Amino acid sequence: MPNPWTGTGNPYTKQEVVDRLKATLAKGEPIIAAGAGTGISAKFIEKGGADLIIIYNSGRFRMMGHGSTCGLMAYGDANAIAMEIGEYEVLPVVKEIPVICGVHATDPRRRMWHWLGRVKEMGFSGVNNFPTHTIVDGHFRGVLEETGMSVQKEFEMVGLATRMDLFSIVYVATPEEAIEMAKNGADAIIAHVGTTVGGSIGVTNAVVSWDHTVKVTQDIIDAAKSVNPNVFTLTHGGPINTPKDVEFILSKTSADGFVGASSLERMGVEDSLTTLTREFKKVTRG
Repeated sequence: MPNPWTGTGNPYTKQEVVDRLKATLAKGEPIIAAGAGTGISAKFIEKGGADLIIIYNSGRFRMMGHGSTCGLMAYGDANAIAMEIGEYEVLPVVKEIPVICGVHATDPRRRMWHWLGRVKEMGFSGVNNFPTHTIVDGHFRGVLEETGMSVQKEFEMVGLATRMDLFSIVYVATPEEAIEMAKNGADAIIAHVGTTVGGSIGVTNAVVSWDHTVKVTQDIIDAAKSVNPNVFTLTHGGPINTPKDVEFILSKTSADGFVGASSLERMGVEDSLTTLTREFKKVTRG
């Protein structure tokens, strides 16, 4: 059911979001979730027919003209930024599709049960684990794991969200993480294969191959489905940038859809504003 007080729009229950996504798949369409860092982005992403809108703190940096990786750095309170974008920009203009809140689950300053209560009260229909430490690797990942900022906190947040009747759509980078997320009740699991290529601030050298992308994506899907055959599985990142790229990865894996942040919001703005400005500059005087 829609908002019980107004009769339209957010928030939706966990089961209601699941039912909406099942209906999308039943029509033979892929699930498309989109990141939004501003109200105008969200407004027109909804108009384009996206199934979900996800609010990340990185969206604010993207729309400032910086790389999404800023969202992993100490450039602000990630939870407060996502909440602010949702409260003041996105939730007031999105009329019907579920809006998901990015949650920095490893922030030691938050009582996570309390924070998820605020997320739910604000009218978000679910949560996403961003910023996520799943995409941090090497020595620094080991440091995070040993000093109380473990990915285990993200698993626990998803388990808590499940008990609080919040839909969860989560990033993982490995099959092992997919298994743990599924065990904690994640409704949708996103195979994150790295920072998105393309545009003015996308990666160019630090990118994985298509062969790697296909293999890792399918390995993650298989792992998640081994726990919950009904879990939704989606793709994200790396070389997956354009609609043709999404068509390719969906043809090579059993993924249900795609999550686009930079590839939808940033690339759309970069392309259209540059082209439109050039058209204005071609106008002749008198």
